[in-house]
Amino acid sequence: MPLGLGVGLALCLPPSPLGFLAPLPLLPLLALGGFRFGFWAGVGFWGVHLVWLPLSFVVLFETPWGAVPYGPLVLAKAAFWGLVFGLSRGRPLARVGLWVVQEYLTSLGPLAFPWGFLGYALVEAPGRMLARWGGVYLLSLGVLMVAWGWLHFGRRWWADRVLFSAPSLGLVGLLLLWAGFWLWPLPQAEGRVGALLVQGNINPLRKLEGFSAESVYLELTREGLRAHPEARVVVWPETAVAQFPPGLFSLLGDRELLSGLETGFANRFVRVAGGQITHFYDKNRLVPFGESFPWSDTLRPLYRFFFRALGFEGELAGRSPGQGYTPLGRYGAFICYESVFPSVARQLVRQGAEVLVLGSNDAWYGPSFGGLQHFQMGRLRAVETGRWLLRAGNDGVTAIVDPLGRVVERIPQRQPGFLGGSFAYLGGATPYVRLGDWAVGLAGLLGVLGLLARRRAGGAYTKVKYGRS
Repeated sequence: MPLGLGVGLALCLPPSPLGFLAPLPLLPLLALGGFRFGFWAGVGFWGVHLVWLPLSFVVLFETPWGAVPYGPLVLAKAAFWGLVFGLSRGRPLARVGLWVVQEYLTSLGPLAFPWGFLGYALVEAPGRMLARWGGVYLLSLGVLMVAWGWLHFGRRWWADRVLFSAPSLGLVGLLLLWAGFWLWPLPQAEGRVGALLVQGNINPLRKLEGFSAESVYLELTREGLRAHPEARVVVWPETAVAQFPPGLFSLLGDRELLSGLETGFANRFVRVAGGQITHFYDKNRLVPFGESFPWSDTLRPLYRFFFRALGFEGELAGRSPGQGYTPLGRYGAFICYESVFPSVARQLVRQGAEVLVLGSNDAWYGPSFGGLQHFQMGRLRAVETGRWLLRAGNDGVTAIVDPLGRVVERIPQRQPGFLGGSFAYLGGATPYVRLGDWAVGLAGLLGVLGLLARRRAGGAYTKVKYGRS
């Protein structure tokens, strides 16, 4: 049973369009079980939600060793769920609060992997606009509270006070989650600016073997500017080139270029204007076991064995993280993995960014749905900050997202091309930009209150009805 419930919940998160069904599997997940129940529910959830990992790495590296990280990651994430379920056994409200807190904790530290947040179930719903108030954590809390409301007040179906019946409470919750468009007005834009986003579709393993992508990006940019001469800003993806090709600056003229630049020691994004680099930003949140190697001194033999099994030779070398979140002038540039950290885009906007620019290289996901899942999570950063998002991916998803979280322009994945569109520079600050992750504090308070509250006599119904978990 718990395994199936976890699978059902996973099928409600991106890239699935079934997010509106998320409260249904959450009803029993909030009511039942302890550590063992939560662990097996987590195995079902993470086994499906992260199945892109073996699907992509086995194909990309052409070896079954590519599936090795999948098992330990699923088990570790499932154990975290088990801990939450064990602490909140028989206390659904406590489980609601602790669930959101554990989501937040997974975004911290050297092993940060903030995947699987319940709030992303609303990414296709108008209610995603609530993220302007409290980020994805407020959305997670909202989804959980709708399920908790149905669970808690369901026994009052025939209560005299109709306002507190399950249907009424569920209707109010759903209205809040779906009607978020009108809870915060959008700032007025001064005017639209043309943009050209370039998608090179370069196999990342070919680049490691020495393939140069400069001519590819130069030619695609030339074709793109010919088709969209109104573009004033050109965006290339993460680590697009190691150096800029001859003839690029004359092609750009007075246009600006925002591009990933392979430096060897840092994952860098730069702004080029007037034929020279004016600003640069180095990626701060590095991918664990890909760009950074925790406990490398102790685990160096294991790292070497695994990397050689994947076909990599040479010494273990990670990237150097950046030293802060500094916009490239008006542009809040961030890189790939950083798009799943709400705090990154928030800090860039707090430092003055008027538009978000994301460079990514999702070709590492191979033919799996991982790249699309990554995109769906990252597009919520536009809503949280009230900014346009220009997203250039090596093999996609290359798209333009407006401050309402709507995808206004997009081109197909896994083929070279370019995208012409427009955006606006915006000022102001949403409540989330001003106040940050206050919803996590609220969730923590609910968790504490739920743990301290005396369990009612009726609260034992779960043990009597369902038996021991």
